[in-house]
Amino acid sequence: MKKSIISLAVITAIPMFTSIEVVAADEVQAIEKIQVTGSRIKRSDMESASPITLISADDIQAMGATSIDSVLQKMTATGGAMTNPGVNNGSGGNARIDLRGLGAQRTLVLVNGRRMINSGTGAASTVDLNTIPVSMIKQVEVLKDGASAVYGSDAVAGVVNIILKDDFEGLELNANTAITGEGDASENSIDFTVGSSFDKGNIVIGMQYTDRGKASQADRDFSKCPIDEGVDGLFCTGSAYNEGGHIWNGNGEKGTTVNAKGEDTQVSLIDDDGVTGRGGDYHRYTNEDSYNYSPTSYLYTPMERLNLTGIATYELSDDTSLFTEFTYTKRWSEQQMAPQPVWFDFEYTQAMGDSMLNQSYDQRVDLDGDGYLDKDADGNYVTQEMNYKYGDKISYGRRMSDTGERYFEQSVDTVRAVIGAEGLIGDYAWDVSANFGRNDSVDKLSNLHNMGAIGDQIDAGTFNPLDQQAWVSDNFRKNVYTEVNNGGSQLFILAAAVSGELLELPAGYAAFAAGVERRQEKAWFTPDSLTAQGLANDPRVEATSGGFDVNEAYLELAIPLLADKPFAEHVELSAAIRAFDYSTFGSDETWKLGLTWKANDELMLRSVVSTAFRAPTVNELYSGNSPSFDQVDYPGAQKQAEVTVGGNSALTPEEADTLTVGLVYEPQWFDGFSMTVDYFDIDIENAITKVDSQYIVDQCLNNAANATTPLCQSAGISIDATGRIKFNNKIQNIGSEKTSGYDLNLAYNFEAAGLNWRAGLDTTYLDEYVKQVTGDPVEYAGVITSGSGGYAEIKSNLSLKVAGDSWDAQYKARYISGMDSFKCIGKEDTCYAPTTPSVVYHDVSGSYLINETVALTAGINNLFDKQPPYYSGNNDSNTDPYTYDVLGRRFFASMSIKF
Repeated sequence: MKKSIISLAVITAIPMFTSIEVVAADEVQAIEKIQVTGSRIKRSDMESASPITLISADDIQAMGATSIDSVLQKMTATGGAMTNPGVNNGSGGNARIDLRGLGAQRTLVLVNGRRMINSGTGAASTVDLNTIPVSMIKQVEVLKDGASAVYGSDAVAGVVNIILKDDFEGLELNANTAITGEGDASENSIDFTVGSSFDKGNIVIGMQYTDRGKASQADRDFSKCPIDEGVDGLFCTGSAYNEGGHIWNGNGEKGTTVNAKGEDTQVSLIDDDGVTGRGGDYHRYTNEDSYNYSPTSYLYTPMERLNLTGIATYELSDDTSLFTEFTYTKRWSEQQMAPQPVWFDFEYTQAMGDSMLNQSYDQRVDLDGDGYLDKDADGNYVTQEMNYKYGDKISYGRRMSDTGERYFEQSVDTVRAVIGAEGLIGDYAWDVSANFGRNDSVDKLSNLHNMGAIGDQIDAGTFNPLDQQAWVSDNFRKNVYTEVNNGGSQLFILAAAVSGELLELPAGYAAFAAGVERRQEKAWFTPDSLTAQGLANDPRVEATSGGFDVNEAYLELAIPLLADKPFAEHVELSAAIRAFDYSTFGSDETWKLGLTWKANDELMLRSVVSTAFRAPTVNELYSGNSPSFDQVDYPGAQKQAEVTVGGNSALTPEEADTLTVGLVYEPQWFDGFSMTVDYFDIDIENAITKVDSQYIVDQCLNNAANATTPLCQSAGISIDATGRIKFNNKIQNIGSEKTSGYDLNLAYNFEAAGLNWRAGLDTTYLDEYVKQVTGDPVEYAGVITSGSGGYAEIKSNLSLKVAGDSWDAQYKARYISGMDSFKCIGKEDTCYAPTTPSVVYHDVSGSYLINETVALTAGINNLFDKQPPYYSGNNDSNTDPYTYDVLGRRFFASMSIKF
């Protein structure tokens, strides 16, 4: 039987994931009315002008996934900084999806076609995918197109619509387990789903519990120590904040303590054995004194999660039904980093002893008195050797291994409840609903130090920082505390909609959907009292609090233009417009036009042009000032700058123009084969961003010519005696981003050797990704960064599946092309690894149906134990955990019991 070309268009959108059977044409017609992601018009077919990807529950199970982020992040249309369990520093235990690499905040996440509450830690601005119960997922529809006219704010790069099991009957139990080839990062999950139908409706209840273990950076060769580059190649290094303490300068008013090459040659308080720093002699700092922080840092972060779900419908009459959805997630997550580095200044006094009087340091000098540090003919700083003396101002840093590692802990509660009614009035469908969501988080950071109290004790003469025993005394423990922060967000939406057929045209019926929505959002973050007062070692963090409301109305039309004509079997125009009024910035509108041209049973052309927008979030509007430690390069300075960031209540929406053009081809001469090709172009203006930190350093630090520019005046940049650069960099509507490329999807279904086979290839080619904030535009296509992830020019997923009567097996290969390090662009000869090689991951899995009740699934991800590549300017673990698999080979198995 001839397959429906449109069903193939949807199903082959990403063949790596789809395991559902191709829908026959007469079966599509049997569906009364369905709603496809990207449109609110209910219709009897799956035609869409926009490219849509389907991921089924079987696909998720075949990948051994217990969280949906591990599935979505492998799509070729994703990129950038996708937070996942491999991100230890700054992840907060969250999991995000980032379509087109445009940022998680520009991907809209829906559950059953309605907004999901922003979730995670603090005043969350995006959806934490941990709140989605994998065991309850029926399928995921991913719209790879802008859809603000249909769904409102945030749908710039696309939409992820997670559809839950609302019609399940019976009982299903699943037990899942996984572990790496190194015996760590174990993951165990158990879930059950029970559903029942009765005369007036049905109810489905689900529970899932997941326990994920940890892995340490010390347990992998590529991450067991921080790697640096020298003339002789790569070598293990670490942090200058080391055990035992580290001194940067004496009375160095002119700069840090450096040698003639401008390199740090600080005096250190490290032991001669280079380990504990207690009781040893002072000596000049060397690389051997650096602190290896990798063994105490997680490579893969642990988590426990409980998901509860309930879905019910009740038929009030033949034309009216009530429905309700409820989800609750409790998450306990943890990260671990090296003991806290502390830094502070104090005056060297006689009461501290004479141990430093015979210690020298190299002082940059201004011998000619012109106000600038002198340099020799080769451009090196001129220095003089000087001895410390009483009264000198000492800049001191120390790694607080005396009190233990830093533990980051999050406890997050997320609840979402939807209640509504739907029905028919004549031939028109209607629905009304109320959608409430709330996210509450408590995050803790243990083994911090009250530097305000320590400073007071130094001033009072009751604490001597040069006495090693003072740091480990029982009296010092009173300075150790646990930071406790609270945050949350809340969402409330009232919505009403109506849809149906307007009138009959020569080519068919014109259809419409219209509706109104009122949405209220608020968010908050309350920092620990010591942090809020600036008494911790890090700079002061301010509270976040605020909210907004918006009223919206939309209209969507589907107008058939031609039918049953030569080279025009069916031609349809779709249009949508949405007007909105925000309490924060006012009113505007957004629109969409789409065209599907089905030439015949083999070929369909499609295109969508639209505008999209993203309203500033509560966190972007009202976030209090807080520190961000950004990577920068400056001679004689530390690699991390202390950057003060914060919200801006004057922000306005980001605006985007989007275009997709594609075709769907199913040749009659090649039965079972189908192809989709789509071009995408997204152009964002008024982007909410901050100026690149390196740009501010280059333009403003010690640059008298730019001192009076607005950029440098607002930055207030400085460098302290320890070489730490400090400046302000708050977000503004000052950026633009443009990305374009192609999606190619091939699928072939056939029978051979008495078995059913399916082969698929999904490839995304990134043609350009240009960002501009200040200065010249920056091209990110084919580039990997130190903190924003990677933007591979080619990502491709190949899949092959074979199925018998009671079993199936599949092989998948995931390809990521090589990338250039952002740090090395234009100066490749200064980098040891200016590029990454291409990487291919191989996965195998299979399932066996023992009987009608019990099924087994097992597999191996990263079959050949591919290790992530090193590159100059890496992010963490000497690689990029946003982009690459850091665990290596991983085994998984599951048992499913259905009654």
